[in-house]
Amino acid sequence: MLISSNIADERLTTAHRAKLAYVYVRQSSVNQVRQHQESTELQYRLVDRAIGLGWPPERVQVIDEDLGKSGAGGVDRHGFQKLIAEIGLGNAGLVVSLDASRLARNNRDWHQLLELCSVFGVLIADGERLYEPRAYHDRLLLGLSGIMSEAELHQLRIRLHQGERQKAARGELRLPLPAGLVYDRAGTIVLNPDEEVQARLHLVFAKFRELQSARRVMRYLDRNGLSLPLRPLLGPSPHETVWRAPDSARVLSILQNPAYAGAYVYGRRQKDPSRCRPGSLTGTVKVAIADWAVCLHAAHPGYISWEEFMANQGRLADNVFRYEAGHAGVPRKGAALLQGIAICGRCGRRMSMRYTGPNADYPVYCCRSDRDQQGSVLCQEVRALAVDALVERVVLDALVPDQIEIALAAAGQLEQESRQLERQWALRVERARYEAERARRQYDAVEPENRLVARSLERAWEDKLRVVEAVEQQHARWRAQEPLLIGPAERAGLQALGENLPRIWNAATTSAADRKRILRFVIREVVLDQKRTRGQVWLKIVWQTGATSEHRVQRRVHTYRNYIDIDRLRQRIVELNAEHKMDAEIAAMLNREGFVAARGCAFKGENVWVLRTRWGIPTVKINGVDKNPMRWPDGSFSIQGAAAELGVTPQTIFDYLARGLLAGRQLAKGQPWQIELSDEQISQLRNRVRRTNRSKKEAS
Repeated sequence: MLISSNIADERLTTAHRAKLAYVYVRQSSVNQVRQHQESTELQYRLVDRAIGLGWPPERVQVIDEDLGKSGAGGVDRHGFQKLIAEIGLGNAGLVVSLDASRLARNNRDWHQLLELCSVFGVLIADGERLYEPRAYHDRLLLGLSGIMSEAELHQLRIRLHQGERQKAARGELRLPLPAGLVYDRAGTIVLNPDEEVQARLHLVFAKFRELQSARRVMRYLDRNGLSLPLRPLLGPSPHETVWRAPDSARVLSILQNPAYAGAYVYGRRQKDPSRCRPGSLTGTVKVAIADWAVCLHAAHPGYISWEEFMANQGRLADNVFRYEAGHAGVPRKGAALLQGIAICGRCGRRMSMRYTGPNADYPVYCCRSDRDQQGSVLCQEVRALAVDALVERVVLDALVPDQIEIALAAAGQLEQESRQLERQWALRVERARYEAERARRQYDAVEPENRLVARSLERAWEDKLRVVEAVEQQHARWRAQEPLLIGPAERAGLQALGENLPRIWNAATTSAADRKRILRFVIREVVLDQKRTRGQVWLKIVWQTGATSEHRVQRRVHTYRNYIDIDRLRQRIVELNAEHKMDAEIAAMLNREGFVAARGCAFKGENVWVLRTRWGIPTVKINGVDKNPMRWPDGSFSIQGAAAELGVTPQTIFDYLARGLLAGRQLAKGQPWQIELSDEQISQLRNRVRRTNRSKKEAS
């Protein structure tokens, strides 16, 4: 009740009346403005209250920009901000409001207003009395009024939320429904009677079951020109179903909505003031499924079961690349076959990926959790190429007995997919024709003389006919590209490919992501450990059936210190060297026996020479352990024989060989030289030696 008083108050001074009086008007919502007009009118009548306190009408200003805005905080109240600014500029002498709850419903805004009024000497008036914020008792009363205003709002919320919660616990609270569900006349939730809506949602869940990725489902829908149904929640009711182009957010909203699993859920989101955005009371965050306030299974018909819904949530969470959380992520285009499913055999963490090489095409599985979290060294790194090759062979061998069944299943899946798409197109064409027929009936229903309306309806009818023509043309193009049934030739081709599964696996059209998806159908994870056995990578394959198999693959090492079977290699080189085999012969025999050099390549004579030198194995000479003769049986000279024949030192012969003055050969590195000397060469070199000696004597 507004009590006006014209009684003079000693707190009102000429300094106050020399400034402006501001009347603040606010209602919390648009509905209150529309339905509680008496309250709004009562607040506008506060202008008379200011006039009665001695302000001329022209010096009383009304601030009503905040009509329809809550005073609980978190919303930009431009009117309140304007009032604060006028007080801070010293323009206000009096602030009038119906009560404290109109100015603010939270202590932060209320006490900010009181502090500014106290600093600048502004009086506050409500419908009953006048307050001086500088006076202790008035400030105490104003503070209590603000506290009670906030407490009142809190109590209102508690009562409303408790009633809403109790109604939701019984499944009777009417909640907004997604496009695939509607309320019937009795208020019961049923499937949307629109067959196209049902077929499109069934297709989304079926494709996610197949593709295991929301983004791939979105690309599939976009590639086939299929839109998604949705029901906008803004605007006047009833909210009709509209069709929009597919995107990842819309596909995720369908997959993550428990209503499609027949569940009645209340409390999927909760308020979080730290997420507050401008223009909203509070921000909201998702709540974990286990923490939902109300979750009633099988409360109404659904498109999938609750078990499939939970499996979909696990798949969506696993598709996010978070190795520290144990998420494998969706298969990517990188070459690493075990991306996301490689497990460290030493610490049990999921291994991440990195690519090395000049073109970044050499994948490496890394366990870097210790380094990232504790700053220590890497747990281990495993080069992927050899491991991937072994896993690929194991998987293809495991699928050999089922190749025919795989081909037949692929043919059946292609036929089923063609039928699904044909069904979607048929429903889309039917909807377009219905819209055109509806426009025709509207045109026929108008009076012929009313050309103002008839022309608009005629244009709408023509637009709908063009849409029908466009959809039918698109349908025809699709049918030309995508046959409905698999013919005998295509079925025979699929069966032939199924009988040769490695051909499909290695085909140029099979991407790395496709191979990874195939692999994940049969393998759950692969445990890697390259420090368990020297020179080998130990791996354990965990199959989807729960069975396990252990394998070992020789890894590429940089030094022979980590060689897989260094003792056997050394023993074999000693044995072959004892049989008077040359280094090249030893390398060839090692390659035939399955030995591999340190860097994964075949042995060469140079590799054998390096190992013999390191291990102190003497070179096998062509003359055994005897001294080199002056001439070899084939007539060639040894180093000593050539030096004696020319009258020089052996070092000079080595110098001649290096400079190309002599021609010689070695059967292998470390073997004696065999030098070819003709009589003419001997004569020329002897003359060269004599000239050299004569020049040295003359110089001395």
